[in-house]
Amino acid sequence: MKIYTKTGDKGQTALYGGTRVSKASARVDSYGNIDELNSFIGIAKSHIDDAEVLQQLKKIQFDLFTVGSEAATPVDKLMLANGKSRLTLMISETEIEELEHWMDAFDEKLEPLQYFILPGGGKSATFLHAARTICRRAERSLVFLNESEEVRPELIKYLNRLSDYLFVLARYVSKLNGESEEYWNPNER
Repeated sequence: MKIYTKTGDKGQTALYGGTRVSKASARVDSYGNIDELNSFIGIAKSHIDDAEVLQQLKKIQFDLFTVGSEAATPVDKLMLANGKSRLTLMISETEIEELEHWMDAFDEKLEPLQYFILPGGGKSATFLHAARTICRRAERSLVFLNESEEVRPELIKYLNRLSDYLFVLARYVSKLNGESEEYWNPNER
């Protein structure tokens, strides 16, 4: 199988299920943002040594492929004619609760927040903060898509929770690496 198909040379692409749309469509934008997020998490992983964190991020990357495949599938194409799901996996409350559990465990090891944190720190924390902002963009793009085409609420909820997780993880990784956090304190201008 060749990587290039030439079917997108005129600015069109096929969604999962066969429908052809513009590469500038809201749906393509949404799963493109999810793909970018996944790549940034990969960059962050390349700067992290903690086995537990790496295992969680690997699971998240897997889940993001699941989110992306559903984002690339119009709701009316989720079910096949025989009544079975077109997708073998879909994000559920289980994955959302998993993020919450991981966040709670890391948060217990961190100092309580008193000010906003400036994105930065070491390389791993900085890439996690960048991934968090890309996650927020991916979430906004799914919300925008949902205004014109139905999106299962679990996808939006998962990305919302994932951005929170990435924030907590950036703080936790900074602590693991002995890197101090910089605060945005309006009184210290």
